[in-house]
Amino acid sequence: MIPVPSGVRVWIASGYTDMRKGFASLALLVQEKLAKDPHGGHLFVFRGRRGDLIKIIWHDGQGACLFAKRLERGRFIWPTPSEGAVPMTRAQLGYMLEGIDWRAPQQTWRPEIAG
Repeated sequence: MIPVPSGVRVWIASGYTDMRKGFASLALLVQEKLAKDPHGGHLFVFRGRRGDLIKIIWHDGQGACLFAKRLERGRFIWPTPSEGAVPMTRAQLGYMLEGIDWRAPQQTWRPEIAG
C-alpha cells in the first residue's frame, strides 16, 4: 500500500487515460483537465481503457511518484465517464487496489460470540 499521510486527498480522473503516459504527461492532465495542482501532495488515479491497469501520481514534497497496478483477473471499478475528478477516501483507494468494489464494500462474516 502507498504510505499516504493523513490529510491527503485522493482524486479519480473519470473516463479513460492513455496508459503510455508518464508522470509529466499525467501531471499536465491533472493541471489542465482536472484543474488541480499536481504538486500539491494529493493522489490522482487514472485508468486505462481495458480497465485492468491504473496509474497513480503523487508528489510527496520531495519528488514525484508514479505507481502502477495491473490486475491479473477482473477490472477496476470506475465511475461513469464524465468530466472532472471524483473524490474518494484513502480507505476506498485501499479497496480499489485490492480489486474490491469501493463504492459498496461488503462486510465479511464476523463471529458473534467468543469461544
